[in-house]
Amino acid sequence: MTTELSTISPAALHATATTLKVRADLYDEEYSESEYETMLSMYEGTMSQIVEGEIVKSKVLRVTESAVILDVGFKSEGSVLLDEFKDPPQPGDEVEVFLEHLEDQEGAVVLSKKKADFMRVWEKIKQAHESDQPVQGTLVKKIKGGVVVNLMGVDAFLPGSQIALRRVPNIDELLGQSYEFKIIKLNKRRRNIVVSRRVILENERAHKREHLMKELAVGQVRKGVVKNITDFGAFIDLGGVDGLLHITDMSYGRVSHPTEMVGIGREVEVKILDIDWQRERISLGMKQLQPYPWQKVAERYPVGTRVQGKVVSITNYGAFVELEPGIEGLVHISEMSWTRNVRHPSKIVSIGETIEAVVLKVDESEEKISLGMKQTEQDPWTVLPLRYPVGTRLQGKVRNLTSFGAFVEIEPGIDGLIHISDMSWTKRVQHPSEVVKKGDAVNVVILNIDGDNKRISLGLKQAEEDPWLKIGETFPIGTEIQGRVARLMDKGVVVDLGNDIEGFVPMSQLGVANIEEPGQAVKEGQAVDMKVLEVDPIHHRIVLAVVGYPDLPIIPPTRPVIDESPAED
Repeated sequence: MTTELSTISPAALHATATTLKVRADLYDEEYSESEYETMLSMYEGTMSQIVEGEIVKSKVLRVTESAVILDVGFKSEGSVLLDEFKDPPQPGDEVEVFLEHLEDQEGAVVLSKKKADFMRVWEKIKQAHESDQPVQGTLVKKIKGGVVVNLMGVDAFLPGSQIALRRVPNIDELLGQSYEFKIIKLNKRRRNIVVSRRVILENERAHKREHLMKELAVGQVRKGVVKNITDFGAFIDLGGVDGLLHITDMSYGRVSHPTEMVGIGREVEVKILDIDWQRERISLGMKQLQPYPWQKVAERYPVGTRVQGKVVSITNYGAFVELEPGIEGLVHISEMSWTRNVRHPSKIVSIGETIEAVVLKVDESEEKISLGMKQTEQDPWTVLPLRYPVGTRLQGKVRNLTSFGAFVEIEPGIDGLIHISDMSWTKRVQHPSEVVKKGDAVNVVILNIDGDNKRISLGLKQAEEDPWLKIGETFPIGTEIQGRVARLMDKGVVVDLGNDIEGFVPMSQLGVANIEEPGQAVKEGQAVDMKVLEVDPIHHRIVLAVVGYPDLPIIPPTRPVIDESPAED
């Protein structure tokens, strides 16, 4: 409320009259009643009623670096900090200020521009609050817990939780923007105004949701704006309701991150895949607007076709190769090399690498294409029999040992097997390590090549002359020799004759009567004197009879001699 300067209060008249009376007494002058009234009327046009706690009009006298000096029609001037003015005033401008005190300790009038502005808009703000009407405001600056909003010239507080429907990652980007707000709390004494933008957004969303519930349907194609992006997809604003575009529904091709397909603020066209109003979830798809890539894929990639593609994924069992967006084929680890023993696909290919392959199989219903890398080269196993005919002598390196033999590399990536039975002509080998060790260079002979099953049989003993061809000359029948028991068997004893040659003594020829097992007559390592009974070079067999034990007498056998030598393995 503004006081007119032309009026004068009784208090002001009383003060003026008192002053005049004092002046008359001092100068010993007497005024008549008419003269007294005339003098009072002279002050009516120059004095104004000044009341604390109200808004008054003032005139700008001058502006300093930090304050504005004002004339409010009182005996002294007042000042207001320059910061309280939105725009710096000019001398002569008329402004409204709030009169806090007529005089401070220094006799100056205490004024406030902010309080005057607050009181002017308070009634409007109060009315908007009571009628639940929105008010326009501008986000000014960020403070602890929220943002300061300029509301009709006064400051209001916008809590961080009331800025938007979801958490705002960067509030600074909103500063300077104007929005409508709902007033949710008022306190005039503390000049506290709390506003909310979220309430308006929630109401808008509720109205739009109600409208969209009647309009949206599964299968519709609509346009929307990307509001937010996560690792698993993007949220699309359909015009008041958000839908989720999952990363798997963005493209038939492989997508590492949603940002490869969409960007915040970008308009996209999507198809509604599913609607769940109870859970407020709408599933959207982009790839569903594109042609299905697996349709007639067998016609585009016939079996046997050479193709090129980019490696997009590597697993323990193979590598996935993208032939076109949405079409991937698998190169199984077994189809990567004809000769190499591939332990992991990463030893052959790397992600992002472009490779050449051959289509091996196409299954449209299962969306699978089998590819082969080794098929782009000639199968070396088809020419190996020509390069290495049976009987070929060559040198190789022992790559690995097993319980049944040793694998020997005859050329890079091509291994052959020396079976344990082909390691020695004379010695019964129990384990390959008795003859060779890993890393040895050995001379071998090609015994057989099976190209279909990728197998090569090698012989170690075949690289040397067969000593059994002359064994009869070394051990004529009837020859007496000495040896040691190598091992006990069910039907007799194997004896070591030296030079990796072994003979067999049937249990009936042990020279001990009435025994049921060889262990009752001899022990392993025991020395025995023997006589050669039979030499069979074909079956690699020498049959012996014990004629004496160095420390024991010989007991003649009580039953006929029976040949119980073991058959060839």
